[in-house]
Amino acid sequence: MPDGVVDERDAVPFVRVGLTSKSLYFSIEDVQSRMRLRDPDALDLRYTRTMMGFLMFRLAPARLLMIGLGGGSIAKFCHRHLPATRIDVVEINPRVIALRDTFGVPPDSARFRVIEADGAAFLRSAATRYDVVLLDAFDAHGLPRRLGTQRFYDDSLDALEPGGMLVSNFHSAAPDFPACLERLDRSFGGGALVVEDEDHVNCIVFARKGGALAAPLDARAARPKGVEPAAWAQLSRAFERIATAVAGRGARAP
Repeated sequence: MPDGVVDERDAVPFVRVGLTSKSLYFSIEDVQSRMRLRDPDALDLRYTRTMMGFLMFRLAPARLLMIGLGGGSIAKFCHRHLPATRIDVVEINPRVIALRDTFGVPPDSARFRVIEADGAAFLRSAATRYDVVLLDAFDAHGLPRRLGTQRFYDDSLDALEPGGMLVSNFHSAAPDFPACLERLDRSFGGGALVVEDEDHVNCIVFARKGGALAAPLDARAARPKGVEPAAWAQLSRAFERIATAVAGRGARAP
């Protein structure tokens, strides 16, 4: 491995338990995932709710791929609220996977599985085509370099069904963010939507295979099928921001 390149397999995660939550860290400065002790399937971090914005455009994805398990917040939420969706989660770090029971990640089943693999390599060779690909794979050093290359975004496009979506979490202040966004937009032919999260740390980027995102459902009126009212209460504010971002750039259905 070249000098200065860190293998995520070597990163050692640790868990901190507070009065109301349990959190996963790689470094003390940045929380990777947080779980409410009284509501373990909830999306406690704001950016995770924004990532679920794909439901505004793909109400019932048949197949979903997540790159990056972390503490499993999004995986658990999708497993609970999208019962008809088959979910593959790819995680490179076996130490993270070893904590799945600690965070209540469901066991593997016919519709849910966690795979130990390099996300970029898995995507490149995937025989399955997905309706949604979620990228949330930060480690202590930021987004791994190979998950922000032109080839990775080209492979993401190839791995999607027509009309499928890539949803990527970025740190907006990261020095490589502008370059990654340019590559992503190039692979998808333009039209990527950038939604800054309320914390002003994360940016969620939505890109659609086949053109810019169409005008979404009315986020204040439409609760996606299969999402319970308690879960919708978590998502509605983030969805309103996404709808505003789409309207603000004048997106039109292709």
